[in-house]
Amino acid sequence: MREDWQGLPADGRQSETALMIARGVRRLLRARGFSSLTELPLTDGRRADIAAVNRDGEVLIVEVKSSPADFRADRKWRDYVACCDRLYFAISERTPAGLMPLEAGLIVADPYGAEIVREAELQRMASASRRALLLRFAQAAADRLHRLADPGATPEF
Repeated sequence: MREDWQGLPADGRQSETALMIARGVRRLLRARGFSSLTELPLTDGRRADIAAVNRDGEVLIVEVKSSPADFRADRKWRDYVACCDRLYFAISERTPAGLMPLEAGLIVADPYGAEIVREAELQRMASASRRALLLRFAQAAADRLHRLADPGATPEF
């Protein structure tokens, strides 16, 4: 069975390229003091490809784009700005960096790591939004750990 970048069974939504990019990005984020989750449900029903939080409570969202077509099909990325302090796109070296909007930071990744090639501008999110996102982050992390420890447990509610 194929696993996703968390060691959990893959849900089939991510391409091999997207999984590879996410793995490299998460290694970079960890090295920079961020803990991350993939596919985090946001309060508006969307899912962040990668959401990350550091010890100061700074929240990043990273949108993984596996190809130019993947980016062109994405009409929702601007909505993520209200859900984080910094927004990034993450691509592989095969995707032209010039396609990615200047309004977001840019990360180039491979399976072993990543590099920030354009820093995202800090735009502090509203306190109520931060609280809601941090609670979702904590609950999602705890639920995923529980599923790993007890795969036969009752599914999410």
